[in-house]
Amino acid sequence: MINRVMISELAFPAFLVGGALAFEQFMAPARVLFGQVSDRWAINGRHRTPYIWIGTAGFCSLACLSIPIIFRTADALQNGSSGLITAWIFALCGLFALYGLSISSASTPYLALVIDITNEKERPKVVGIIWCMLTVGIIVGAIAISITTKGLDGITDPEILEKTLQSFMNRVALIIGSVVLIATAGIEPRRSTAQSNSRQEKPVTIGQSWTIIRSSRQIVIFFSFLLCFSLGLFLQDPILESYGAEVFGMPISKTTLLNAYWGSGTLIGLLVAGLWFTPKFGKLLAAKTGCWMILCSLLLLISAGFTGSTSSLAIVMVLFGISAGIGTNSALSLMLDLTLPQLAGTFVGIWGLAQAMSRALGKVIGGGLLDLGRALTGSGQELQAFSFVFAIETAFVLLAIAVLGQLNTAQFKRDTETRLETLLMASLED
Repeated sequence: MINRVMISELAFPAFLVGGALAFEQFMAPARVLFGQVSDRWAINGRHRTPYIWIGTAGFCSLACLSIPIIFRTADALQNGSSGLITAWIFALCGLFALYGLSISSASTPYLALVIDITNEKERPKVVGIIWCMLTVGIIVGAIAISITTKGLDGITDPEILEKTLQSFMNRVALIIGSVVLIATAGIEPRRSTAQSNSRQEKPVTIGQSWTIIRSSRQIVIFFSFLLCFSLGLFLQDPILESYGAEVFGMPISKTTLLNAYWGSGTLIGLLVAGLWFTPKFGKLLAAKTGCWMILCSLLLLISAGFTGSTSSLAIVMVLFGISAGIGTNSALSLMLDLTLPQLAGTFVGIWGLAQAMSRALGKVIGGGLLDLGRALTGSGQELQAFSFVFAIETAFVLLAIAVLGQLNTAQFKRDTETRLETLLMASLED
């Protein structure tokens, strides 16, 4: 919704919108640090939940602060001097950078906690449940935004937009903070100081962690797959609602529902993949199937623009969501398999880094490609400009499929476990 408001209502350049939002993911290297910190240092006997709570408090507060900064930046772009414009752009990027740090400090320990309390057989179903609940949140959020902003259809007055959006964001932040606190309270057992210190007899250092990571070609392959897969899935993320606005003529309350359609499809895809498809056919085949389905959905997304039918767009978004659900479940299941329990936080940080980097690049490249597409096709050719972005996105999906063909989870485990054993033996000798 914020993407659409900035691009279509406040006339931000799409490249600026994508670039500013990408700063959230540019902070992704911090995921590795937060993972290692949660591995090694407990707070009040717990390694994961305190970091989840601290991060949640941070991103909820920053989400509320984002609204006034966005509108002050819009004022500067329209009426300010170059110095004022630069200052507010820096403020906008800085806010999303801090938001990214908060997300990293909450999400990496959370996924590490999943590894702590599940075994390999349970994880596909657990991943399915987690992403189903995430998707339910997206659906509920999209519907709530649609209802809340229904009175804004056709209104372009920034003052009214800001007031309504600020009120909505404050309520959302309060609800999300409360849900996170209730959901995680008591799920991680408290350890005594002695138990916490003995979690690893001799903790693996940061330097040793990187040595293990560099030792396996399979880590590089999966890292590359996550980059391409996420780009293929999210390159359209910063421009999708503007696609609905400029090509299909949809108002704010209707373009927000695109997330509900997408989320409903994702929920179906996650359930199908987690409960049946991935366990029956294997994670690699499920991941490849999801990628091919995403590619077909992107082609259908372009085709829907030629029809101009909003109902066709809704159907395509559901199909795109189903494809994303199948691909995401299998990719995350692979991610958890390609993680050593002794270095859960570190490896989750590495995989989170790959995904976040690609989402950041997706926002920057997606916005930039839209501006480029507009420049190439000229004014009044909105469909061609957006189709240019979607076509580039399909190329990344094809590359993800090619990279996935090189992945071998058994080889990963042989390489990394052997390397870990060697390093730990060397540490004991020291």
